[in-house]
Amino acid sequence: MPDALRTEERIGTRRTLTEEVMEKVQQMVRRGELRADELYSVYQLAEALGISRSPVRDGLLKLEAAGLVAFERNRGFRVTVPSARQIVEIFAIRIALEPPAAARVAARRDPEVTARLRETMTAMEKAAAASDEPAFWAHDQAFHDTILTAAGNSQAAAVVRDLRERTRLIGPGTTKAARSLPAVAAEHRPVLDAIAAGDGKTAHDDMRAHLEATGRLLSAQTEGVPPADAAIEALWTEIIG
Repeated sequence: MPDALRTEERIGTRRTLTEEVMEKVQQMVRRGELRADELYSVYQLAEALGISRSPVRDGLLKLEAAGLVAFERNRGFRVTVPSARQIVEIFAIRIALEPPAAARVAARRDPEVTARLRETMTAMEKAAAASDEPAFWAHDQAFHDTILTAAGNSQAAAVVRDLRERTRLIGPGTTKAARSLPAVAAEHRPVLDAIAAGDGKTAHDDMRAHLEATGRLLSAQTEGVPPADAAIEALWTEIIG
């Protein structure tokens, strides 16, 4: 485990230690401090985070249940990330669920839902401006979750939450070669505007555009190629069309 892991950051008190460990591991993977398929020990991670091994193990067990880490008996754990194909398959499911949900929410024109989305959008933009990644992705998830739930399908919301966990460890598509947090936030604004205007078709299309942009970046990022790479384009055509 690199020396960069010996950070001065310490676990906060706003969330449980287990939740903080999960977030810290995800951040460390995105920064390249934990690398896929290398073997690490729970003791090393606990020492790097400055907390006891019990909550570290609990956090890793939750990440294992989501398919994001793998334990090796009496040896430690490895970070696992989905392949480019798996990422495209994940986004194929999200595209099947989320754009129609946005269209349904727009058609209903519920002022309370619109107000919640506006509040979340504002919080997301503030977090982006402050480069507060944990807060930003929490608001991002809340935005998508609100739309899915308001569309009347709580099971779809749960499915999408699980799918998002499968892609979080490889990064959110905000590398230097991809998008900044403000750029990602900006992709949500047209969806909100269309919902507020009761424009179902535009809400559908803008949500799909946002998901495709994210999915293409993440699948390309996994392969270390540009989003316009022919192999990535072939995967999207094969799986999504």
